Amino acid sequence: MVKNLTTDVLVVGAGPAGSMTAKWAAKRGAKVVMIEKRQEIGSPVRCGEGMSKDWLQEVEIRPGRWINVEVEGARIYSPSENVFEINEKHAGNEVGYVVERDEFDKQLAIDAANAGVDVLLKTAAVSLLKQDGRVVGVRAKAFGEPFEIRAPVTIGADGFESQVGRWAGIPTNIAMRDMDTCLQYRMTNVDCDVRYCDFYLGKVAPGGYVWVFPKGDGLANVGIGVQVSQVANPADARTYLDRWIEKHPGYAKGKKIDMVGGGVSISAPLKQTVADGIMLVGDAARMIDPLTGGGIANGCLAGKICGTVAAEAVAARDASQEFLRKYDRAWRARLEEKLYRNWLAKEKLVTLSDATFDKIVDALSGVKLEKLNVHNILRAVREKYPEVTKEFEAFL
Repeated sequence: MVKNLTTDVLVVGAGPAGSMTAKWAAKRGAKVVMIEKRQEIGSPVRCGEGMSKDWLQEVEIRPGRWINVEVEGARIYSPSENVFEINEKHAGNEVGYVVERDEFDKQLAIDAANAGVDVLLKTAAVSLLKQDGRVVGVRAKAFGEPFEIRAPVTIGADGFESQVGRWAGIPTNIAMRDMDTCLQYRMTNVDCDVRYCDFYLGKVAPGGYVWVFPKGDGLANVGIGVQVSQVANPADARTYLDRWIEKHPGYAKGKKIDMVGGGVSISAPLKQTVADGIMLVGDAARMIDPLTGGGIANGCLAGKICGTVAAEAVAARDASQEFLRKYDRAWRARLEEKLYRNWLAKEKLVTLSDATFDKIVDALSGVKLEKLNVHNILRAVREKYPEVTKEFEAFL
């Protein structure tokens, strides 16, 4: 029989946001338990495995053997396959390193454990414990056996399907237009360029894009994300990806050695991420970039804030919603403006024709931008194709 537990901070979910939250709560003096429903952290992988790198030092992640390739930048292909190149510094949350995501997740869990976190595998939260309306822990099952974990602060880091948030009464509903369905092959014997992460726009991937992330010479992740509201069936993602591969000889000759799939939120961030005794972080709080679908960096940056505030709440013996709003304010100050602006941009971009995408990439291909963001992109496009930017005036 599994014994009931008591701790200061309970983290539900051992992905990057969860491990980062747990690590920083422990580093700030809290007793922390982190539970993971799977028996192996990081597996199965549901990720394109590309990520930026300029944020790693801030959250004390050291580059390690989880890195496959360090890329120079990204290439953005229009529907007619004109190309716009950008360096990794300006390319966004998906470009910098291509990684072994399961190894990365394990390393973050190791860092958390080394900071003092107790990690429980094959342990799933099945409901929340509440007392006088506030969350005080979870009912859980470990290897099928029920038990309770009590904590003044509970963190929901259980992905974009977050049950913890819903159980707490935090509105987490998501519209169909704010979801992508994704499929990815790992392919060998392909003609990828290890210097770049490649992105293909337009109707080849309705409401999303095709990506090629190099894992090494002749080895790459080739994937697609399509907006759920723009396809008849989520399984259509595979049809679109197979069609794209067939039309590109350098990939059509390749061999598929692995396949992963899943859903990704491309929504604006949640309006509420805290309640009495509980905080949400990472994908559970919709911190995924709505333009790229990348969430690792945002989840880890918010995780540091979340863990720090959790430890402060324990020290102050105050896990009220009012106290925990310190986390809500801090992560929004750091991330929300870009997330919301990119969501608005996504809402417009998914309506564009292939001809318009061709004009945008053509306009950008001869321009050197000091800083790559929606505003500067539109200014550059306006110089050559002013008619394209008329419906984007709010961004200018």
